[in-house]
Amino acid sequence: MTDYKALYAEKLISAEELAKQVESGWVFGMDTAPSQAPAIMNAISARVKSSDLKGLQVQTLLDAYPFEFYTDPELFGKMTGFSWFSSGYARKAINGGWADLLPTYYRDIPRHIRAEYEYDAFCVEVSPMDSHGYFSLALNGSYAEAMIDKAKRIFVEVNENQPRCLCGTQLHVSRVDAIVEYNHELPVLPPVVIDEVSQTIGNLIAEQIPDGACIQLGIGAIPDATGMALKSKHDLGIHTEMFTDSMVELIECGAVNNSKKQIHRNKSVTTFAYGSKRIYDYVDDNPAIEILPVDYVNDPNVICRNDNMISINAAIEVDFFGQVCAESVGTKHMSGSGGQIDFVRGACQSKGGKSFIAFTSTAKGGTISKIKPILTPGAVCTTSKNDVDYIVTEYGIAHMRGRSLGERTRQLIAIAHPDFRDELTFEAKKRGIIV
Repeated sequence: MTDYKALYAEKLISAEELAKQVESGWVFGMDTAPSQAPAIMNAISARVKSSDLKGLQVQTLLDAYPFEFYTDPELFGKMTGFSWFSSGYARKAINGGWADLLPTYYRDIPRHIRAEYEYDAFCVEVSPMDSHGYFSLALNGSYAEAMIDKAKRIFVEVNENQPRCLCGTQLHVSRVDAIVEYNHELPVLPPVVIDEVSQTIGNLIAEQIPDGACIQLGIGAIPDATGMALKSKHDLGIHTEMFTDSMVELIECGAVNNSKKQIHRNKSVTTFAYGSKRIYDYVDDNPAIEILPVDYVNDPNVICRNDNMISINAAIEVDFFGQVCAESVGTKHMSGSGGQIDFVRGACQSKGGKSFIAFTSTAKGGTISKIKPILTPGAVCTTSKNDVDYIVTEYGIAHMRGRSLGERTRQLIAIAHPDFRDELTFEAKKRGIIV
């Protein structure tokens, strides 16, 4: 019988020792925020800054740590970050010109990894090894399996605070090239403040969701407000990209039991979990949570197999056609496509399903309407006019799918902020959209 503890001990090194293995031109992969490896990356960054190493690339998604390749422009060319879906640190670096964006649908990342990239190392934070020699990839399914298959080396960072997820990806010690131990608190999202407007929007959406529906919620005040408004529902299910705090609330209050799902019945399905310590404690050793690869979870042909699938996501702005921008303010980069269109399409293909794109009607203290005649020049269209279903603001719900341009425009003007309705009507008439 293999002594897995001895094998573990053979591969255990410091982050600084690991960094000495790195050579110029290496390409690294990491996955979503809670599974990124800060000790390993910080040690590699330190070596790069003190040596003549150059041409290193690091791919990430939804960044939670202030990695130097995103925060120090002097590393550009020596160690450069590439984000599949950026958050604050990567966003600033991309807009500053010392990092780059990898545009794609979230569900397609594993395919890109397997077909188009070569990786010198995959770096991932894991839970402590079990008695059989397996590490749990904890809060992350996402594209980790594809990275494990493609990477020449697998470097793991063991953190005793990582939960052990029973249904997620498991990585055996025999496949690992080096082990670093680094115990620290996991990154958490700041608590969301649900204001009156978000609560109004959440209540409007909740009225459209029947008992027994299967839900996907995005990040932010409006999805959280919707979740709180669903606490009086019964027999809800969860099939979602990101497992959130509001979902834990819905399970614990009894609104979610997954009993009416057509697939993965009695299980909550997600591709990663990210939020508060409450989430991390909840998924630990919990057989009712399945954390699965994104090319399965976000596949519209899988999503639609659950009846009454409800998708709720956000937007920055929407035009008269119903084109949704959720990625940029004009040409200024904000985030990636993520899985919005995956769930829009999956929900719309579901029997009884609905997709909601929800946002407050104005920005910048009420001075800018988020409903516009055309998207701001340079804005990225995340969800197309042909895919969009329902648009929601605090003033109501507009149904886009199957409607003419004139009908869409009238409905959107009706849910715009009252201060902008006359201006929007004038623009619609000027363009001959409405008479």
